[in-house]
Amino acid sequence: MRYTQRDFNGATILITGGAGFIGSNLAFYFQENYPQAKVIVLDIFRTGECFENGNLKSFGHFKNLLGFKGSILCADITKDETYEMLREYQFDYIFHQAAISDTTVQNQSIMMETNVNAFRSLLEMAVEMKATVVYASSAATYGGSDTFQIGCESPNNIYGFSKLMMDNLAVEYHTKIKVVGLRYFNVYGAREFFKEKTASMILQFGLQLLSGKPATLFEGSEKILRDFIYIEDVIQANIKACDAQNSGVYNVGTAKARSFQDIVHILKEKLGIQREDNYIPNPYIGSYQFFTEANIERTQESLGYEPHFSLEDGIEAYLLEIKRLFQEEVRGK
Repeated sequence: MRYTQRDFNGATILITGGAGFIGSNLAFYFQENYPQAKVIVLDIFRTGECFENGNLKSFGHFKNLLGFKGSILCADITKDETYEMLREYQFDYIFHQAAISDTTVQNQSIMMETNVNAFRSLLEMAVEMKATVVYASSAATYGGSDTFQIGCESPNNIYGFSKLMMDNLAVEYHTKIKVVGLRYFNVYGAREFFKEKTASMILQFGLQLLSGKPATLFEGSEKILRDFIYIEDVIQANIKACDAQNSGVYNVGTAKARSFQDIVHILKEKLGIQREDNYIPNPYIGSYQFFTEANIERTQESLGYEPHFSLEDGIEAYLLEIKRLFQEEVRGK
């Protein structure tokens, strides 16, 4: 499905973090809808190296790109030589998805270097090429705030702070090129499996239930409310961002907060499973958002964005892929 009248055929497009979750979905969107576009995927790919929290430093995985016919570059966005290599191209559009996206990483230096410093290098290159930049910001910028609109930011971890600093940095470039930031809320859908522990709870609960286990939730999960957004709506927002009249930062969510308990109820109903849930203490109190709900009025007005998938619709659309992952990636190992 095309989300714009703009024709990307003939354009040269860079997708950073293109072997990751959202980046790989963008790569296939262009391949399927604009076969004459030249798409270059940049990703560092995974090495097995982990942060102090035990989670992988990179989630990029070759399986996310099986069937992709464009060019792939394996490189580190924090290195100067990467930008020397990229300057061999002339990009029309840059979709910047590469980042440390693990909200539990405590290493402030590497978070800022990867998310903020590298973004400045990318923007400098984009100015030279007069390229449109659409980049991944995050609802984590709001942190402990209970108002989810621009100007109400209060990040409570280094990840959220780094994304807010990216948004601030982008403002410096608004007079030079079009730069659009998208504050993703809780994204779920195909090609997120290789995020492992940081994959959405929709996927994690689904795999737990298919494995014959109870869904394991934090205590009080019926009161933990998030704005869960299906990957197709995130792709829609990225594409429509290219049509924005002006640079800016926009929320990308459904504007409807739902609980983690809701997810489990929907999954059990659709899978035909009756099983008691398991509850554990929440170890992230103080650094964990207990409520998010995107205010998307500006996004609707400026980008023409409209969420198409409710939580029920998104889970229904995702269910076949969750079952496939269970059979091939979980049970098959």
